[in-house]
Amino acid sequence: MSVAVAERLAALQAGLPAHTRLLAVSKGHPAAAIRELAALGQRSFGESRLQEAEAKQAELADVPGLDWHFIGRLQANKVRPVLRRFAWLHSIDSLSLARRASRIAAEEGLSPRVFLQVKLRPDPNKGGFSAAELREAWPELQALPALQPVGLMTMAPLGLAPEERRRLFDECAALARELGLAELSMGMSGDWPEAAAAGSTWVRVGSALFGPKSLSVPAWDAI
Repeated sequence: MSVAVAERLAALQAGLPAHTRLLAVSKGHPAAAIRELAALGQRSFGESRLQEAEAKQAELADVPGLDWHFIGRLQANKVRPVLRRFAWLHSIDSLSLARRASRIAAEEGLSPRVFLQVKLRPDPNKGGFSAAELREAWPELQALPALQPVGLMTMAPLGLAPEERRRLFDECAALARELGLAELSMGMSGDWPEAAAAGSTWVRVGSALFGPKSLSVPAWDAI
């Protein structure tokens, strides 16, 4: 077992407030790395590439209690296989995608927990509801069958200073409270302390936990 991984996990766990859980972002890392962390007690893992995740889940079928979260951009034509593999979706970024996920989840007899992705600052590289769009869509989103909207997810644009990131995370937390949502998926390796301080209930940490990615990015890295 890698001493470095164990030390990084212990340091992260020691720094997290009681209300914040660690989502280990395992995309780009082999199943063996997940197995190692699972042996240390980590159970929640985040993936963003369906085929990569399917291979890992098959290899780790003997490890009990793993909790899989889909954190990548979700294309409409991948909704069904993603729903079959993941109990948590962190990236429902439009009403049309929510409607599709609801219909397919009902057909599959599933009830995934979903985070609604919001974009509270201009960022050409990210999608998501604006605050106004989410408020307008919220009555329908609440009423969709099969989906469990549990919280909001947001990502800070690159280049924001720590105090600007904190303001962004505070705004997202306030919007979640306004809608009566208890969960927040905010913060990654470079900014999780600000997110946790703002009330994030899940921080998505990859490189600060696993180290550099060790799997090549294949041609099917499109979701």
